Amino acid sequence: MAHSKPKGNDGKITYPPGVKEISDKISKEEMVRRLKMVVKTFMDMDQDSEEEKERYLNLALHLASDFFLKHPDKDVRLLVACCLADIFRIYAPEAPYTSPDKLKDIFMFITRQLKGLEDTKSPQFNRYFYLLENIAWVKSYNICFELEDSNEIFTQLYKTLFSVINNGHNQKVHMHMVDLMSSIVCEGDTVSQELLDSVLVNLVPAHKNLNKQAYDLAKALLKRTAQAIEPYITNFFNQVLMLGKTSISDLSEHVFDLILELYNIDSHLLLSVLPQLEFKLKSNDNEERLQVVKLLAKMFGAKDSELASQNKPLWQCYLGRFNDIHVPIRLECVKFASHCLMNHPDLAKDLTEYLKVRSHDPEEAIRHDVIVSIVTAAKKDLLLVNDHLLNFVRERTLDKRWRVRKEAMMGLAQIYKKYSLQAEAGKDSAKQISWIKDKLLHIYYQNSIDDRLLVERIFAQYMVPHNLETTERMKCLYYLYATLDSNAVKALNEMWKCQNMLRHHVKDLLDLIKKPKSEAGSKAIFSKVMVITRNLPDPGKGQDFLKKFTQVLEEDEKIRGQLEKLVSPMCSCKQAEVCVRDITKKLGNPKQPTNPFLEMIKFLLERIAPVHIDTESISSLIKLVNKSIDGTADDEDEGVPTDEAIRAGLELLKVLSFTHPISFHSAETFESLLACLKMDDEKVAEAALQIFKNTGNKIEEDFPHIRSALLPVLQQKAKKGPSRQAKYSIHCIHAIFSSKETQFAQIFEPLHKSLDPSNPEHLITSLISIGHIAQLAPEQFAAPLKSLVATFVVKDLLMTDRLPGRKTTKLWVPDDEVSQETLVKIQAIKMMVRWLIGMKNNHSKSGNSTLRLLTAILHTDGDLTEHGKLSKPDMSRLRLAAACAIVKLAQEPCYHEIITLEQYQLCALAINDECYQVRQLFAQKLHKGLARLRLPLEYMAICALCAKDPVKERRAHARQCLVKNINIRREYLKQHAAVSEKLLSLLPEYVVPYTIHLLAHDPDYVKVQDIEQLKDIKECLWFILEILMAKNENNSHAFIRKMVENIKQTKDAQAPDDPKMNEKMYTVCDVAMNIVISKSTTYSLESPKDPVLPARFFTQPDKNFSNNKNYLPAELKSFFTPGKPKSTNVLGAVNKPLSSAGKQMQTKSSRMETVSNASSGSNPGSPGRIKGRLDGTELDQSENEDFTMMSSPLSGKKGDKRDDSDLLRSEIEKPRGRKKQSLLDQEDSLNLDDLSKSAQEPKPRGGQRGRKRPAAAPEPDDQRLKEDLLENEDEQNSPPKKARRGRPPKSAKSPGAKEEPAIKTPKRGRKKAAEIPPEDDEEPVEMNEEQEAESTEPKRRGRGASKTPKKTPQKPEQTESSLDSPHSTPQKRRGRPPKNAAPQEKKSVGRSKKAASREAESDDEMDVSQNSPAASDNASQEDEATEEEASPIVVRRRSAKKR
Repeated sequence: MAHSKPKGNDGKITYPPGVKEISDKISKEEMVRRLKMVVKTFMDMDQDSEEEKERYLNLALHLASDFFLKHPDKDVRLLVACCLADIFRIYAPEAPYTSPDKLKDIFMFITRQLKGLEDTKSPQFNRYFYLLENIAWVKSYNICFELEDSNEIFTQLYKTLFSVINNGHNQKVHMHMVDLMSSIVCEGDTVSQELLDSVLVNLVPAHKNLNKQAYDLAKALLKRTAQAIEPYITNFFNQVLMLGKTSISDLSEHVFDLILELYNIDSHLLLSVLPQLEFKLKSNDNEERLQVVKLLAKMFGAKDSELASQNKPLWQCYLGRFNDIHVPIRLECVKFASHCLMNHPDLAKDLTEYLKVRSHDPEEAIRHDVIVSIVTAAKKDLLLVNDHLLNFVRERTLDKRWRVRKEAMMGLAQIYKKYSLQAEAGKDSAKQISWIKDKLLHIYYQNSIDDRLLVERIFAQYMVPHNLETTERMKCLYYLYATLDSNAVKALNEMWKCQNMLRHHVKDLLDLIKKPKSEAGSKAIFSKVMVITRNLPDPGKGQDFLKKFTQVLEEDEKIRGQLEKLVSPMCSCKQAEVCVRDITKKLGNPKQPTNPFLEMIKFLLERIAPVHIDTESISSLIKLVNKSIDGTADDEDEGVPTDEAIRAGLELLKVLSFTHPISFHSAETFESLLACLKMDDEKVAEAALQIFKNTGNKIEEDFPHIRSALLPVLQQKAKKGPSRQAKYSIHCIHAIFSSKETQFAQIFEPLHKSLDPSNPEHLITSLISIGHIAQLAPEQFAAPLKSLVATFVVKDLLMTDRLPGRKTTKLWVPDDEVSQETLVKIQAIKMMVRWLIGMKNNHSKSGNSTLRLLTAILHTDGDLTEHGKLSKPDMSRLRLAAACAIVKLAQEPCYHEIITLEQYQLCALAINDECYQVRQLFAQKLHKGLARLRLPLEYMAICALCAKDPVKERRAHARQCLVKNINIRREYLKQHAAVSEKLLSLLPEYVVPYTIHLLAHDPDYVKVQDIEQLKDIKECLWFILEILMAKNENNSHAFIRKMVENIKQTKDAQAPDDPKMNEKMYTVCDVAMNIVISKSTTYSLESPKDPVLPARFFTQPDKNFSNNKNYLPAELKSFFTPGKPKSTNVLGAVNKPLSSAGKQMQTKSSRMETVSNASSGSNPGSPGRIKGRLDGTELDQSENEDFTMMSSPLSGKKGDKRDDSDLLRSEIEKPRGRKKQSLLDQEDSLNLDDLSKSAQEPKPRGGQRGRKRPAAAPEPDDQRLKEDLLENEDEQNSPPKKARRGRPPKSAKSPGAKEEPAIKTPKRGRKKAAEIPPEDDEEPVEMNEEQEAESTEPKRRGRGASKTPKKTPQKPEQTESSLDSPHSTPQKRRGRPPKNAAPQEKKSVGRSKKAASREAESDDEMDVSQNSPAASDNASQEDEATEEEASPIVVRRRSAKKR
């Protein structure tokens, strides 16, 4: 390395020509001048000039002296450094310097000079660059490899270069630095940790952000030296990660940041490091695992990363962290998912299963971020997310936490707007997410006001954006409405109804404010404020804010004027936007950016502002419908058949005619509707008639030409049109014309004269028109109507059977298969009822006569003449019509008073009719009357008999209806505190005495002490008490106990002198008392008030009579299990993390396609009655009202969410480990169609209807849920099973009758349900019905029950003794026989115990496809239930003779 001693120079320094001696004796300027010449000389020399090398050797040594190396002048030092660099170049590979210390000093000196590179604008920069270029090209620093202090030299060089690099340097500077540093790494024997740190420190984020050029330099260096430096990097990470030697480097704390940067620079640098991360992922240290997870999230999620495919074990190990016990780790994994989905769609399949589990995570933040991740990816490109991922978002719209639900709903809305409304990705993508619009509207059925408000906001901003032009907005609404499913349509209708109702409330408030101040006025204002508050989020704060707003309205006329304009029916959409903007601007405060008061008022204004519908909008909508009618619309392009578009358009207009009637007042609109009236499509004409009825009150004054054209059309339809059009025509005339008496007379007279029983089709229209005229104008035709009813309706129609009915074993057939004669009789019954409702009095005793006729129809099973000409389906129809007629009359106080207890009890038995559809539709009518608070409270007691229904979905829906009705009454009492005088008819707890009385008179309850019959009683009582006792409001448990105690001190007012009847009543009381005692811990407290018992049902208590006797058999007491009903959260518990990615638990049974794993209608001591799920329900529809809305607005308050939760304390957990069903989210959204849409595959039970089943071995929750899903799925794909049970048709001989003495069909007691073949069965199939019953019935009967013997029905001449038999005959008993049924009865059917035991296997199976809102797109029908399938049932019905 050292140069040989110079020869001949003898230490004398030779300078280049023209250069004098350079020493400290000359000035700095002169020294610089001379050094420049030296630099020039060395620069021009090359390695081959040996002579010059010898000549200037001493000069080279002189320049390395301390005098120059430590010279204070930087120019001198720079020139000396340039000389030294050239000297190393010229004398390479040997250096003229021999001392290691000297070499170290020289290279440290050169390194220090390199700092001059920092200032690119310096006049000396080119010399610094020359210095760098020279040493880089020559690799001068390689001389230092043999020095002991080489590491210090290299480290200092690296630090210097990294510190001076900046954005002023060009690519050459960068390249020379890399060359210089890479040669040290690649040609050296080792890389020290200090040297490695000097490189890696530039990758640490903090340094990287400070000097991006240093980062780029380090990155280039590492790429250049990857192969050489990789072992040292690996060693560093081994020391830190595996051995935990964090002290070896200051960078130990940045180890994960370094791994990420190194991976991004060159993945080969980490070939041996990545396996160590797999080990770290399983560390016991939460924070360490979190750091590794964060690191790997970035590495796997990077755009061009191939790590997942290159290192599959690490990828799988990382996926396992989705199920980590530490919440922040799971959260980090979920956040990573969106990047992964966007950058690596191929990994979506792996992520799906893990995101599925995390979407049910107990942590709210994790569920929230799952949604954010999926939605973010979907908004970038819908192809990035599969249907499963979107379905996770769909499920979370029912999450128990508002934040999660809101994120899911908003995410779906944004996806819908982008891909469906704006069609950014074509029709296929729009089709893929077509379900979103339905799902979002389904959420309007939720109890929470927050959900409803958000749905309204989403509808206005994303589904039908209010800022679109009128034509575009209406086109969007038109085709949206045409493609919604039935439940979504009802939700949208309800939304408009609620907004319209709130608009009226605000209008009423403004009217009250304008009145002179008074105490009564202040109370009225307060009451109205309370009503409005319930339609806003957070009613507590809302009440205070609304009071403040009321004060503002009183003081500020401008704001009041704007609000009046906003709620005016004439307000246009543009005016509404201006009004909202002006009001919020006036109420806003710039100094207060977050103003809760203003936010609340904005909510109110959003709900009441008509941003979609005005006169211009209706006109535009009518034009769209006309285009569809003319065939010029682009319906097919929108994916809607033209016929459907027209119907949907008319339905939409019909709905809007209720909520925005003034917007229809234009000649163009009415002319278009008139054209629709003349169309052949009956549905279109019906809708047009209803629109005229709702909007036509000004036609006579403002549009005379419409009036003159409309009248003959209405008269024609009333006389000869289809039945529904006739009905609406009468109502149109009543609504539109001032001279309605004349118009009615012109219709009534010809119809009255032309009534002809031989022309049933025309007769039906005539009866409907006459019935509605009688209801609307009873006084005008009083005399002819009374004569018509007495002579024609009763004698010629109801009391006469002209043609024999078609023989069939079915109990129900579709409308189009019902005989015309029966349809006429049904309309005759309805006409009589309408006539009575119109009169509203019983002065002529017509009500008594009609009720006797109706109960006679029920007594005779629907065959009033008892000539046997009617078919079974016709009899079922007539029974239903009679029972519904009694319920209709009971809603009028004048007729309720004259309905006897016997008539009421007979009517109640329709809820247990043998025909499934009769029970279904009767329950629908019953619920509707109760929900409107029109029916007296004793009719709610009828719901207790639903506990005996053999179909679990029927029981479940009945329970939902009961919950809803109880809530409506409680809410009504809260809102109307002044109705205490009506407490007896409103307080839900007062249903208990009626229930006790009804059950005491139950025809199934024959032997007072019979255990099985008492179990039935207990089950019925628990059906009611479970809901009443779920919440102990105002100490209601003690109130119920007090009522029951008081009843035991009275006698049955129906039979006060009958000791057996009174003993039955006291026994039922004791059953009720035991339920209360076993289920309540507060029953013994003092009752808040003394109950008042209904005098019609119970005598006044005798002061001399004290009844303390216990009437229950001792063995029954063991069936009362202690423990009070428990509640569940309103929206259902969030599912816990699952053990496997594929298994999922559902929450929230609602309309929205989620599963509830609970049961309903169970008694206190029975095992799980219903394991199946309760799906969504539908809205009320009445045969007399085409347009129906959703649930009562009473159910829409936030408070209801809590109340409903409390009311269902027993939904999830029940005694004996039963799995209960959560109905909380369904209660308020339940309607009458709910009852009509329950499963068509009933579950018959044996003779004791509603009897408690034997306890089954408890199943794990998830196993049960899986079974339920499988059962329901199987049932949905299979037709109803056929089997026969109970009494066969009167004309058929039962094979089982041979072993029994012939007995006649009893006139008392309920008929048992006979199995009905499916509707589509051909007649020949019925020949094999008995054989099929043998194989199918075992699957359908209750657990442990024996076969009900079939009897040969005879003429009604049964002996009275048979009625008192302990094992009463099938004709007389409902449901299953007792367990100890006589052996000969079993033998008569030829069924084995094994066959009976198989019943339990399918006992709980049920087709729920029709009551699931998601699956029931086509299930919504009018309450005539025209398309319902016949179902095999076990139930009873009472017949004529009184026991």
